[in-house]
Amino acid sequence: MAVNEGTLRRVVIIGSGFVGMSMAYSLINHRGIDELVLVDMQREKAEGEALDLISCLPYAEGKVHVFAGSYSDCRDANVVLVSAGSHQRPGQTDEEYAERNTRTIKLIGERIKDSGFNGVLVVATNPCDLMTYALWKTTGLPYKQVFGIGTMLDSARLRHQIGEFLELSPESIYAYLLGEYGDNSFVSWTNCYVGCKSLLEIVEERQVPFQYLQSMYEQVRDANYEIVQKKKAAYYGVGMALARLTDAIMNNENIILPLSAYQHLQYGHEGFYISTPAVVNRRGVREVIKLPFTAVDQEKFDRACQHVKYLIETVVDPTLAQ
Repeated sequence: MAVNEGTLRRVVIIGSGFVGMSMAYSLINHRGIDELVLVDMQREKAEGEALDLISCLPYAEGKVHVFAGSYSDCRDANVVLVSAGSHQRPGQTDEEYAERNTRTIKLIGERIKDSGFNGVLVVATNPCDLMTYALWKTTGLPYKQVFGIGTMLDSARLRHQIGEFLELSPESIYAYLLGEYGDNSFVSWTNCYVGCKSLLEIVEERQVPFQYLQSMYEQVRDANYEIVQKKKAAYYGVGMALARLTDAIMNNENIILPLSAYQHLQYGHEGFYISTPAVVNRRGVREVIKLPFTAVDQEKFDRACQHVKYLIETVVDPTLAQ
């Protein structure tokens, strides 16, 4: 079996920083899990966070057993979420940032592998596409059982913006950021829909300049930078997104989400991870959805892929080989 299908539904969070704990706080308000295990290199930090979360349980919707654990607890987990790692420092190059977190992820991946874990591994550590690749390599898990949060949060922000503009619920908006998380992301506008109607048709009918859509994308792309500038870190949104993703896995939803998924020639590339729409269930990524790209879309996607592959070849693979 690809995941633990015993009676206890267990989620392990590795890294008890802001992102991991925002996810944990969201999860204890759900009914989808039985055990939540916190693992951190600073054992006392994980213990303190567990005690704090336990204080919430009398008022929480879910009744979850929360405790600080170790990598051995990964063995019987359905889902392991990795959020450990450092943030990119001012002036730090992409290469330096990738190397630093690859070293951390390598150690984590080796310990997950030693635990005997065979469930679904979700990656939130940045650079997300690179760290998802690194964990896939170090754990030896099948590629469909390993994926990253990718552009899931940014896509939710985009749906919110479009919904606000059209005065519609974001649940009726189908729009994704694709490619590499960050500056190399893009929106395939020809594949954006409001219900079953093309977003571009609606924009044309309302005589809205296309630049308005482009400005929406830029606001979404830069939202994280703005949050970090104003409060030093961003974590509530990504924590909620990770909790939603965990629900989709545990409940076997077969839902389509924009995730850092393994590429196997769906868009002309293979052997690494990058954000594309993917079907998710309790066994991981069931399949990557192939969208009809325009020539401009494909060019943007190829550019993002080239950047990811460059960093894998020059930084990630050499660091993993050390």
